Amino acid sequence: MSISMYSASIPALRRGLTSLAAILIKAEEHARARKFDPAVLLAARLYPDMFPVTKQVQIATDNAKGCAARLAGREIPKYEDSETSFAELAERIAKTLAFLDTVGPEHVDGSEERDISLQAGGQTHEFKGLAYLTAWVLPNFYFHVTTAYAILRHNGVEITKKDFLG
Repeated sequence: MSISMYSASIPALRRGLTSLAAILIKAEEHARARKFDPAVLLAARLYPDMFPVTKQVQIATDNAKGCAARLAGREIPKYEDSETSFAELAERIAKTLAFLDTVGPEHVDGSEERDISLQAGGQTHEFKGLAYLTAWVLPNFYFHVTTAYAILRHNGVEITKKDFLG
């Protein structure tokens, strides 16, 4: 039995973003309960040359919407990357989830051989649909969701693997 491109992509992206949204709620609650500015957590990083939480969330949502759009042969929704609060990040995740809801199996299944081209790191990357999903999107998506989780956990937010898995 084989797995469809839709089953391997959209549900996994939805689950990761839903978990990330719940983790961000816990992070904001953590800051408020301890009476410090929640923006401190949004700017936190694991190391000076790494992106902060805000950018991790932006990149995770970019990976999700980019994947769905590219596999479906659609235009990728454009976001400004101007979020500065937990509420704005929650809105970004909600917009991304809403976009994912517009992409069904009929749009993505059969995209295994679709030509995918993207710019990243000053380079053009060329893929077929299946390789794009399995070798680019999913590893990148989980890297950024995991990094946001790790930064927040490192900063004392009481989250566990159960929160990450949803």
